[in-house]
Amino acid sequence: MFQFEIQATCRNTGARCGCFHTPHGPVMTPRFMPVGTLGTVKGVTTSQLAETGAQMVLSNTYHLHLQPGEEIVADAGGLHRFMGWDGPMLTDSGGFQVFSLGDLNRIDDEGVDFRNPRNGSRILLTPERSMQIQMRLGADVAMAFDQCPPYPATENDVAEACRRTHAWLGRCADAHQRDDQALFGIVQGGCFPHLRDLSARTVADFNLPGIAIGGVSVGEPVEEMHQIVRQVTPLLPDDRPRYLMGIGTLREMAVAVANGIDMFDCVLPTRLGRHGTALVGGERWNLRNARFRHDHTPLDASCPCIACRQHTRAYLNHLIRSEELLGLTLLSIHNLTHLIRFTTAMGLAIRDGCFSEDFAPWEPSSRAHHTW
Repeated sequence: MFQFEIQATCRNTGARCGCFHTPHGPVMTPRFMPVGTLGTVKGVTTSQLAETGAQMVLSNTYHLHLQPGEEIVADAGGLHRFMGWDGPMLTDSGGFQVFSLGDLNRIDDEGVDFRNPRNGSRILLTPERSMQIQMRLGADVAMAFDQCPPYPATENDVAEACRRTHAWLGRCADAHQRDDQALFGIVQGGCFPHLRDLSARTVADFNLPGIAIGGVSVGEPVEEMHQIVRQVTPLLPDDRPRYLMGIGTLREMAVAVANGIDMFDCVLPTRLGRHGTALVGGERWNLRNARFRHDHTPLDASCPCIACRQHTRAYLNHLIRSEELLGLTLLSIHNLTHLIRFTTAMGLAIRDGCFSEDFAPWEPSSRAHHTW
């Protein structure tokens, strides 16, 4: 049910393209996955989301537990029906909130005691509870509950987070009971190579349908993240999808794909869109800028999204300056389309033998320009 087939590999790098089969359809890799934390990709309907080329969408266990609650989602028939998305879905475990809401929680071997930011009540999230919630939500992929250490952190603190993550993974595997939902483990270890090595080998030994690399994009230098990917990926099984969590910049995705990563997620495209910024080629354009006021050309003539097909830079500039919600939605749709196009183009380039770590297919001189 959760077979991963590699369809082509790159002669010059560790890149591969493939297909991850799920109960709600295939996920072609490499693939960027939009983030819909609360069962919605901010400002974008599911119909608009489908038009971006999205295949798998993420939601968050912790936030959906707080609002509306997993029972309401389950009563609706599961997360797919609740949000009106019939494609593959993945739920994060709540482990990242151990990091991002550090001032609201207490951690011990049992789990994490959160203070509800809505009403101040206490919530104990354990590996077993995370699995119970995710099974009720019913996404195609559930992530193991882990402890994501901050950056910087001492070696002792990161070693303790690794020990706890591995123990919690065993408890998640024991508690997870849905055959139609895959459980992915998460590699931790911070920026300590021996801890990353230990974590990768430990998580791989669980023989799960997929493995994620976590604990990146938490403040570490970009080169540190690249080094983690280069070290960890060769230690993971070839026949399972590899997911780099929280990454959505073009350069970092290209480097990761060159080292054998298959899947990515990030809030970046919609966050930029909500702030009036568009991704065009390898650049970020602030559409508030006066240089766009009289520019009646498409935002990106090569882009198939509605913002580029039907509107101009001048119109988008007007919407952003007027603080019209439509402008933020159009830029979010465009940015999502841009990142999904980029990962799709990487797959085409791998098949055609023209992929490289400095992948930039929008450049006319690129050997992979035809993929764009």
